[in-house]
Amino acid sequence: MKRSKFLFMVSFLFAVMLSLAACNQSSGGDTEEPSDSGSGDSGSEEVGTVNIGYSGPLSGPAAFYGERTLSGVQMAVDEINEEGNFEVDGKKYKLNVVALDDKYMPNEAAGNAQRLIQENKTPIVFTPHSGGVLAMQVFNEQQNFIIGAYTSEPKITEAGNSLTVRIPPRYDGYLEPFTKYAMEKHGKKIAFLPTASQYGKDWSEKLAPFWEKEGGEIVYNSSIDFAKDTDFFTLITNALKEDPDVLFIGGPSEPTAKLAAQARELGFEGGFIVMDQAKFDEMKRVTGSYDVLNGSIGVMPLVESDTPAIPQFVENYRAKFDEEPGSEAGLNYIGMHAFAEAMKAAGSVDDPKKIREAMKEGLANLPEEKKIYIIPGIGDDGGFESELIVAAVEDGKIVPIEAE
Repeated sequence: MKRSKFLFMVSFLFAVMLSLAACNQSSGGDTEEPSDSGSGDSGSEEVGTVNIGYSGPLSGPAAFYGERTLSGVQMAVDEINEEGNFEVDGKKYKLNVVALDDKYMPNEAAGNAQRLIQENKTPIVFTPHSGGVLAMQVFNEQQNFIIGAYTSEPKITEAGNSLTVRIPPRYDGYLEPFTKYAMEKHGKKIAFLPTASQYGKDWSEKLAPFWEKEGGEIVYNSSIDFAKDTDFFTLITNALKEDPDVLFIGGPSEPTAKLAAQARELGFEGGFIVMDQAKFDEMKRVTGSYDVLNGSIGVMPLVESDTPAIPQFVENYRAKFDEEPGSEAGLNYIGMHAFAEAMKAAGSVDDPKKIREAMKEGLANLPEEKKIYIIPGIGDDGGFESELIVAAVEDGKIVPIEAE
């Protein structure tokens, strides 16, 4: 009986060992897998990978804004990879976007940048809000990465950070044309209801003294935290009690559009100064038409611009994302293409200082079909030098306004 039990145990253990051996063989274990190159040619050209970082709001009230900035970067990267001509210093590369959600919070953006540098070795990190840029500027020179700054905040280039590239024009250039239009069309009493972000505060601090210098009066001054507030009834009601001729509004396009619509519902018939972060065409997707925005002054929608490269860009963007592109997508698209050309000119994909120094040449080398904006150069401060394109909404239509 004991002998039978012994033989049974031996047989059982032997079967287990065979089973384990079979599992190891099927899972690959430490054996070398065949190459997936498809050709089997050991002499095939090696292609490197360059990771491009992105930190922006991909959830919450500003998610629409963050996704549209990211879409421009991604579209440019896809085009470069598909065209297969990204060669730097004799070696071919493909680009790869690594995107992280920062919920529109500066501290999250800083943490994301640290992670992107340490884990993905990104020479460039795009971010679409001034708070995130300022947080990254604390350490980006020490950790050696370029900030692709999609913000018109003047402070970020005035800081003297040698590895910051500001992509859109400075917003203080809009003060004169916005103020002139609003005062002539509507009157001199203004109520402030912009986003409560640092960007909104800075915009307000620039606009307020300029408005007063031009003879205007600020009858109400507050802000809205779009990350928390979704119903603006009380704030708008309090502002309208002061009988303003103009409302200064802005922030991400979607909540800004809801704010404008609610102001109309509460009886406001005056004009809007729309800070440049919010875009008319994106606001229209919320309001349903431009009628709600009649009397507004803001940034010209990309699809309404007459730059020769825009029609093909719009067609390609629609095919890829099934929607029309805004300037968030357009400016980040051209920014990514400029960075790629700067890498070629610098002869490096991993030396941010050389890439930054080659940005002027990178902009000059942009193919004509990529020039959806005319950007003749980059200033010593790191800001793209592009003209302001201003528009108003009149009778439900976009009307170009000349900015001096």
